[in-house]
Amino acid sequence: MAVIQQDRRGSMATKGQRILLWTAPPAMALFALGFLTFPIFVPPLSPTMTPAEVAAFFAEHNTGILGVVILANLLAGSLVPLFAVAAVQMSRIRTSSSVFTYAYVMCVGVGTTAFILADYCWGVAAFRPDRDPELISLLNDMAWFFFVAPVGTIVVQNLCLAVSTYLDERPDPIFPRWYAHFNVVTAVLLIPSAFSILVTSGPLAWDGSVSFTLRMVVLASYLVVTFLVLLRAVDRQGDEQADLA
Repeated sequence: MAVIQQDRRGSMATKGQRILLWTAPPAMALFALGFLTFPIFVPPLSPTMTPAEVAAFFAEHNTGILGVVILANLLAGSLVPLFAVAAVQMSRIRTSSSVFTYAYVMCVGVGTTAFILADYCWGVAAFRPDRDPELISLLNDMAWFFFVAPVGTIVVQNLCLAVSTYLDERPDPIFPRWYAHFNVVTAVLLIPSAFSILVTSGPLAWDGSVSFTLRMVVLASYLVVTFLVLLRAVDRQGDEQADLA
């Protein structure tokens, strides 16, 4: 009976984190659905398209674009709970500093804002398909740069988590050491996307193999790995608190 009571105490202590954490899989699934059904992404629009070609594309795919824009608008903050759980676990690293957690949370907010701005730019471009092609093309350019180029906040976010993990002096750290390395590698792989604003073709262009394809693969992999790591960390926290109860 005592063991059952301890398990319950540990489970209750982490209940909020578990609730937020398990919102991530359906959010990721819906993001994948939006990605695969977004006409702009499959295949990605080329930066070399003329304003007339961009305007014609938005007119032809108007319904599909608006539909995914609405979906992305509703999902914009749906991954924030995942990062909130990561911040809570970071705050448990006593040999680190809370400044890393604060910086991490701020970066999540700024990164989410950039995604929302990209979504709204595509939405505004599709809202009036009879608008001047130059304006539609401008909004499309803005959307792509908001979506691809602002990787600085993600880089800082990942490095804050990595450094905090490296500073964890517990024999059995909250985050495994390999996860710190994983965050550093993720940050490095995303940096080239910042240069997409300089070119209109090649791997660094917003539709290129590095700025777009590699970036999307890295981010998708990061979300899955982070979910699994956090699931283990929250379970361990529940066990530790049950033992102390």
